[in-house]
Amino acid sequence: MERMKALALLATDGPMDDSEDHAKPAGFPLEAAKTGDLAAFELLMRQYERLVLVTALRLLGTLEDAQDASQEVFLRLYRNLNKVETPGNLSGWLYRVTVNVCHDAQRKRQVSGPMEDAAGLPALGADPQRATVEAERRRALEMSLRMLSEKERTVLVLRDLEGLSTEEVARALGTTEATVRSQVSKARMKVKDFLERYFRRRT
Repeated sequence: MERMKALALLATDGPMDDSEDHAKPAGFPLEAAKTGDLAAFELLMRQYERLVLVTALRLLGTLEDAQDASQEVFLRLYRNLNKVETPGNLSGWLYRVTVNVCHDAQRKRQVSGPMEDAAGLPALGADPQRATVEAERRRALEMSLRMLSEKERTVLVLRDLEGLSTEEVARALGTTEATVRSQVSKARMKVKDFLERYFRRRT
């Protein structure tokens, strides 16, 4: 639980660090996990747990829901290891499954609650005044994400917050790059309008 909370703190600091989550050689643990090696599967989980948890947190808004979604994602990975052909496909597979699991959770939840966990996490190493400003900025951003449709929120999270390329987002969601560009453009405009109105009221 504490490890999950520590990982969740990193969700507030922008796109994922590719050097940590994507550049690590995954060939050995993936192939070993396919043979039933539980230690290798645990290593895979440690490599990718931040990627999955942070994405789920941004899509669902609460740490508890994100943790539940992350557990479901890795359960599905364990059951479907043989469907991941190469280590290079693993990140995309995990993004796609995480999005699907989060969409299922959102449909089941139905009632929209405040996004306190994702918006209220303090920035690591920040002074109190800066932390307050950053917390309000994140809260406004999370509120703006709530205003988007499910598809718009997903593409914006993957493209702008997770730092995936348009091609990677399209591949993860099983859609075209043109569709992703269109949805991202609309989502950015809606977020921009919301934030301008939000901060205008605060001044």
